[in-house]
Amino acid sequence: MHKFANPAKFNRLADIILPWIIGLTVLAFASGLYYALWDSPADYQQGESVRMMYVHVPAAWSSMFIYLFIAVASFVALIWRHPLALLAGKAAAPIGATFTALALITGSLWGKPMWGTYWQWDGRMTSVLVMFFLYLGYIALWEAMEDDEKAGRAASILALVGVVNLPIIKFSVEWWNTLHQSASVMRMDGPAMPTEMLKPLLILGIAYQLYFAVVVLWRMKLEINQRKIDVMRRIAMSDEG
Repeated sequence: MHKFANPAKFNRLADIILPWIIGLTVLAFASGLYYALWDSPADYQQGESVRMMYVHVPAAWSSMFIYLFIAVASFVALIWRHPLALLAGKAAAPIGATFTALALITGSLWGKPMWGTYWQWDGRMTSVLVMFFLYLGYIALWEAMEDDEKAGRAASILALVGVVNLPIIKFSVEWWNTLHQSASVMRMDGPAMPTEMLKPLLILGIAYQLYFAVVVLWRMKLEINQRKIDVMRRIAMSDEG
C-alpha cells in the first residue's frame, strides 16, 4: 500500500491511468444515455418520468460508495499514516457531496409526480440528508484548520463515525414505513426490473464511478502539486530572509 505513497510515483501512475479512464467514462456515459433515453421503454405507471431514475439511482449509489471510500481512506490515514490517504479523502468529499445533492434533488423532482410531495421525512430521505450534512461537515473541518494534518485527523474521525449511517440508508426501506420501494436491483433473488431498464441503469452506475475516479485523481494531483508549490514558496522566502 505504501508503494505509491511517494507523490511523484502517484503522479506518474495517475498520468498513465487517466487517459484510459477518461475514454471509458465517455464511452460509458454515451452508451448509458443512449439506452436510457432512446432504447429503454417508458414505465406503465410512471410514464416518461421514469427516466429520472437513470440520474437519481446512480447518483444515490455513488454518494454511498464515495462516503465508504472516504471512510476507508480515513481509516488507512489514521492507522497506517499513509501520506496520500488523507488527500484521497479530501479530494473525494466534494464529489460525494455533489452526488448526494444530485440524488436529493432528483429524488424530490421524481417524488412530486409519483408520490404527490417533494419531500417527506421518511427513513431513506432523512438518512441521505444526514449523509449530505456529514459530507459538508467533513469538508468544513478541512477548511477550518490551517494545519492540514490536524484537519485531516479531525475530518477522518467524523467520516468514520458517520459510517454507521450507511446501513441505515441501505435498510431504511425495510426497517420503517417509507415512500421508497424496496430494492429492485440488489436482491437475493435477482433484479426485479426489465432488462431494458436494468441495462442503462447499470451502465450509468459504472459511468458515475468512472467519472469519480477521473475527478478524484485530478484533484489529488492538483493538491500534490499545490503542496509542492507551497513548499517551494516557503523555501524561497526563507532564503530571501
